[in-house]
Amino acid sequence: MNNNRLGCLTGTGLITAFITVFVLVGVAFASGGQMFSSGDLNTQQGEELNGVTSHAQIKECGACHVPFLGQEEMADRCIQCHTEIAAQMLTVAELHGIITHQSPALACRDCHPEHRGKTAPLTELGKNEFPHNALGYSLEGHQQNLDGQPFECTDCHKDDISTFASDYCLTCHREVDLAYAQTHLLEFGDDCLVCHDGIDTYGDDFDHNRFSFQLQGKHTGLSCSQCHLNARSISDLQMTLQDCHSCHREDDAHTGSYGTECQSCHSSEGWTPATFDHNLSAFKLDGAHANVQCESCHKNGVYKGTPKECVACHAEPAEHLGQFGTDCAACHSTSAWEPASYNGPHTFPMNHEGAGSKCATCHPNGLTTYTCYGCHEHNPSKIAEEHREEGISDFENCVECHADGREHDD
Repeated sequence: MNNNRLGCLTGTGLITAFITVFVLVGVAFASGGQMFSSGDLNTQQGEELNGVTSHAQIKECGACHVPFLGQEEMADRCIQCHTEIAAQMLTVAELHGIITHQSPALACRDCHPEHRGKTAPLTELGKNEFPHNALGYSLEGHQQNLDGQPFECTDCHKDDISTFASDYCLTCHREVDLAYAQTHLLEFGDDCLVCHDGIDTYGDDFDHNRFSFQLQGKHTGLSCSQCHLNARSISDLQMTLQDCHSCHREDDAHTGSYGTECQSCHSSEGWTPATFDHNLSAFKLDGAHANVQCESCHKNGVYKGTPKECVACHAEPAEHLGQFGTDCAACHSTSAWEPASYNGPHTFPMNHEGAGSKCATCHPNGLTTYTCYGCHEHNPSKIAEEHREEGISDFENCVECHADGREHDD
């Protein structure tokens, strides 16, 4: 019974192993290393990098593959040639920089497989979790095509994963709703990605009430384009003017006579009913005017040019006998017609002999003229006689000499 415990380490076993290794090395040498290759390299032509314009021109495996033992990774060899990608990886705003920071586990060969034939694509994501959200467009709303099949990268990117054109959006969305797609195209242009991010931030679920201009009353339910005219980007949407007059200047029945602060009288519930703070105007409403209906002064809905003078609304009453002119405010206030008192400048003492309480005593024919013959001993013949005795011939304008009402100046 053979109790040899050396097994394959016997002399015969070692010789057999040596011969096998020798044969394999010989075959590998004779085949130019093809027995270790998983397929032909890609022949896609590009700019010259390190002396070659395609992977197929690379003859040394070590140009891309690293030893089994060592700290270097295969991606390190990739960026030795693709220096522009190396630069991108250092910038978080660039495609490869986003991938590096968002999905550090992804290696170059996970998205760029090789040895699949001369014409096979060099970019294929396969089942890799590409950080699409980090590029500003979520795939949350694009899980299935119209036929129910999962979206593939080529549905939007066609033959080049690094490019995208908005007409890909229109191609699909015209099939969903042709009329809406065409209207939306005319209103907001064809560069879909300047506003859309895949999760409808500015779509049907957009809540306008989270912003400074809230949609209330008649504004609720308006289409976006009615206020955001010719908007072609988010900045265009944000720069839309928020004052009423910018949208409603054509609806201004006042033709600008009340300025542009429509909200001073109107609300978003409708143009009517409207309220107006008359105290903000040149003619303030106080006293008895405070509760007067607008139509009482503004006939036939005409507001601009309404006269401010009292006499325009309040014709001189019959009891004045046409004697006191049209300056109503000289005697009356807005509180009421009575009691009335003269409030204007008066050079002659108002309390002269108690006559001040009765204007007509001195002004029987109107406020612009006066007479001193309405009381006490005055009468024209006696006044004429007394003044002539003093050698005064011009005595008709009494206040010229008796400005304070006294008989003689001190």
